[in-house]
Amino acid sequence: MPRNPGITDEMIIQMYKSGMPFKEMQPIIGLSDRAIRNVLYKQGVKMNREQSSGRPRVHKVNENFFKKWSHEMAWVLGLFITDGHVNEHVHSVSLSQKDERILKIAANYMCADYILAPFWKTKTTPTLLIHSKEIKKDLEVLGIKSRKSLNVPFPNVPDQYLPSFIRGVIDGDGWVQKAGYVMNVTTASIHFAEGLLSVFYSWSLNSTITSTTTKTGNKVYRVWVKGKYVLPKLGIIIYENVSNENFILYKKERMMQRITELLNE
Repeated sequence: MPRNPGITDEMIIQMYKSGMPFKEMQPIIGLSDRAIRNVLYKQGVKMNREQSSGRPRVHKVNENFFKKWSHEMAWVLGLFITDGHVNEHVHSVSLSQKDERILKIAANYMCADYILAPFWKTKTTPTLLIHSKEIKKDLEVLGIKSRKSLNVPFPNVPDQYLPSFIRGVIDGDGWVQKAGYVMNVTTASIHFAEGLLSVFYSWSLNSTITSTTTKTGNKVYRVWVKGKYVLPKLGIIIYENVSNENFILYKKERMMQRITELLNE
């Protein structure tokens, strides 16, 4: 079995030291358990008996987190539906974010151990790892499955928690213009785009969908909210239930910078 291109001995060591189980390492590295152990042995890495046997380390997480709606759960769900990944080979999920502060807040809400995936040349964005069959199952029930990008649905979020969910979506895949007139969310799923548009319409916001085609032939959709007075209206809605700075700071600042003009309209 050949090693996957670009995977070095150092990457294998980093994965092992992060606590990643051998089952999860195999598809990433492209080697069998025995071959991975041989690499570690040759590099002089002292192996944990439990981990080297193939059994995953037990990491703490509240496995009921996605079973009951709250503003915190809805916000984290918005992050997972945009920046999350469900592993199709093992019972684990991950969440990537350039702003590592956001990952720490999400892990705290989920009562999860703060375990980051190892970095390598093609993976430099901080990624939170959560090993849990129950969390994976609950996310799948909510529509977040492996290879979700093209067909993820807009989940059935209770109205009272929609603002927090949308804030998580914007924190994940949203772009806010510096001048504070325009915001858009990018998605490859027309179902999710139409669901998001419907929410913006229900909030009486000026919103549209545009689409472009990638080099691989897939369509990418952008859901826009535009207007000098419209964007702060969106901000008032989605930042109402924030706590512990559970939002991307600069996106809130850009969206709310014209709030005084709106109030004086």
